[in-house]
Amino acid sequence: MISLLVSVRNAIQQHKMLRAGDCLAVAVSGGADSVALLRLLLELRGALGVTLCVAHFNHQLRSAESDADEDFVTSLARRHGLALFPSRQDVAAVARQHRWNLEDAARRLRYEFFAKITADGAATRVATAHTADDQAETVLARLIRGTGLTGLASIYPVRGNIIRPLLEVRRADLRSYLVSMKQEWREDETNLDARRLRARVRQRLLPAMEESFSRSIVVKLSELAALARDDEKSWAALVAQRCNHIVARTGEAATIRVKDLLWPLGSASSRENEAQNPFHALTQRIVRRLYSDVAAGGGELSRKHVEQVIQLADKPSGRRAELPAGVRVRKEFDRLVFSGQPGPRTTKKGSQPALSYSYGVDLPATGSTAVSVPELGRRFHLKVIDWPMRERETRGEGVVLDAERLRPPLILRNWKPGDTYCPQGRRRSRKLTRMMMAGRITAAQRILWPVLTSAGRVAWADRMPVAEEFSASEATRTGLWIVEDGG
Repeated sequence: MISLLVSVRNAIQQHKMLRAGDCLAVAVSGGADSVALLRLLLELRGALGVTLCVAHFNHQLRSAESDADEDFVTSLARRHGLALFPSRQDVAAVARQHRWNLEDAARRLRYEFFAKITADGAATRVATAHTADDQAETVLARLIRGTGLTGLASIYPVRGNIIRPLLEVRRADLRSYLVSMKQEWREDETNLDARRLRARVRQRLLPAMEESFSRSIVVKLSELAALARDDEKSWAALVAQRCNHIVARTGEAATIRVKDLLWPLGSASSRENEAQNPFHALTQRIVRRLYSDVAAGGGELSRKHVEQVIQLADKPSGRRAELPAGVRVRKEFDRLVFSGQPGPRTTKKGSQPALSYSYGVDLPATGSTAVSVPELGRRFHLKVIDWPMRERETRGEGVVLDAERLRPPLILRNWKPGDTYCPQGRRRSRKLTRMMMAGRITAAQRILWPVLTSAGRVAWADRMPVAEEFSASEATRTGLWIVEDGG
């Protein structure tokens, strides 16, 4: 099985899944695929320079069988001297409570568990045992349900801290490997439940396609997914680049001019043939991006929703469109404004803490202004000062930004997932959430962590370095000194 080891190692190297020194949690259900993944990584860990542990999530869907799976994984981890991180949750109960599909509930809770493992520092990455067969089944299932090009990308080799080293490996090869190792595994009978679309695709559709149309259909479907992922990366980069230029962000809202939405790469020489607009696909993706930026509670946009927003661009000022997750888009003269529902904000003693806040900051030409944040019980003073004449006075406390680099609107708000900036002295941008984790700031603290943005870009976050693009330097003439009191 040397070729199998080589294939897995090549996938890890090609997609830069691991670095020497990483602690990798292997998600082991007890099934053949995940057990094979663990055994393969045990053989490769020395060459990769990583340490391993085991993560097991008990869905409690098969009563005694689920408990037997957990016992099997516990024994397997103990046999190889690996730390085990188990978790169990009544998935069926959670699905009923939230009215989720059972498979969707299982996936959500499982990945929340994986995220907690890395957030708590127990591991730096989590490996799951998705195979080439899983990839092909996902492509077919999404085609059957209905999907766009984004959906065809299916399962990614790397998604955040989740890695999938087996995406180019066939399920049958893994079972042969386990047999050769005399390694047992557990069978999950729910995988045979023909009431589930995935099971019907696995048992009926894919074997029929292999037998009657192409023996290499799994490989071809996997290649299609890879091509779709490459396209998605290019689209994502283009959308981000255009949004940075044409979208204004104020607090919880995002604003875009109608002509920039409809013609995001620049106006055509003639507007007579707008029905043939070649930028329509880019416009659709920008709508989805703006929606995701303000949708606090998640949710997805159908094509119908996207077209509803685009049609709103041609309607009179004052009209609006209601989207999932409480997002509202309203037409204001020549602009569209995307806004989400504000989170609850309570400040009375003994009440629940606020989930969000956002305060505009008007800087004076000289002197200072104060911004009180009752949600935190804190007050920040923003002082416009000469620089570097008062550099010594500011060393003891606070931070200083280059006031002339700041652009309105200036917003003091709480941290939001996705906040990213390049810290002073660094060359690359970093996610603020990673910086806060490194600073041992808890998840509960992060919810209301203060951040100052300039025209939608992060300029400063409490207890963090200022952003490189707004940092004071020898060329700075006017500084903005941020200090705090307890008022």
